[in-house]
Amino acid sequence: MTSLLRRSLMLSLAAGAALSVVPMAYANGAADFPNRPIKLIVPFAAGGSTDMVARLLADKMSVVLGKSVVVDNKGGAGGSIGADAIAKAAPDGYTIGMATVSTHGANPAIFNKLPYDAIKDFAPITNVMSVPSVFVVHPSVPAKTMKEFIALAKANPGKYTFASPGTGSLGHANIENFMNLADMQLLHIPYKGAGQAINDALAGQVNSMTDNLPSTLPHIKAGKLRPLAVLALKRTDVLPDVPTYTELGYPGMGDGGWFGLVAPAGTPKDTILKLNAAAHKAMAMPDYLEKQKSISGESMGNTPEEFSKQIRAAIDRYTAVAKRANIRMD
Repeated sequence: MTSLLRRSLMLSLAAGAALSVVPMAYANGAADFPNRPIKLIVPFAAGGSTDMVARLLADKMSVVLGKSVVVDNKGGAGGSIGADAIAKAAPDGYTIGMATVSTHGANPAIFNKLPYDAIKDFAPITNVMSVPSVFVVHPSVPAKTMKEFIALAKANPGKYTFASPGTGSLGHANIENFMNLADMQLLHIPYKGAGQAINDALAGQVNSMTDNLPSTLPHIKAGKLRPLAVLALKRTDVLPDVPTYTELGYPGMGDGGWFGLVAPAGTPKDTILKLNAAAHKAMAMPDYLEKQKSISGESMGNTPEEFSKQIRAAIDRYTAVAKRANIRMD
């Protein structure tokens, strides 16, 4: 055997051995998962509803897994920046993230050029919690009920305003959907984030807005905003006298927002199942359930396959909304 042939044979054997080791090492990595801290990316700023849910879950999952689950806020562009960071992370289970009706429902339906694909780029882990949103008006608006507000809006097309966190945001899409269903016209005032929108709603600079209940509830309790409807499966205990949109005759508004866990596409199935099991154990803890109730949350835990179907359903629903309201963004 020539030296050249011998060298070629040795290289081939070495390459084959290396290839056989890779799957075994990868499998071993999944088998002892997790052996270091996990990063949980929240695609919105600290202090909002997504952040509240994420921090509550991360705290309890850290206990279950025996490794820290560290929240990393990456806000901006309606959640798209953070969602893209989740999608482009290594698919090893050590970077996971929060998926919401914004990032995995409204955004794919409304934006032409998202940096991520809400279906192909993620591996769903589990839905976690639904939190109601609430439609509120400033106390200066002469309407005590949604029926009265709709009558005012119909009598004065374009006179009454609504604030949103920005054009193409979930808040914008939801109100456009409601205007279509109720056959009324409000004037849209977009802001750069929910914080600015709430501030002007509190000041009476805009007449109405919709926002997640946890961030709006203190202002409702203080009498600075008046609630007219909640977007949820059922009435919330903290606002028992406020009807759902479905009760008001508008089931087309859907059943509210949700917050779930996703990983980058390609994350090993065993790792996904471990994360799913850990999340479900965390969600069953008594202090978790107590804090969930304090923000009017409802448990939404399910399988990866069920959560995948919910994501697809949200995209379909908001695609229809965007088409009816002619909302499309580059």
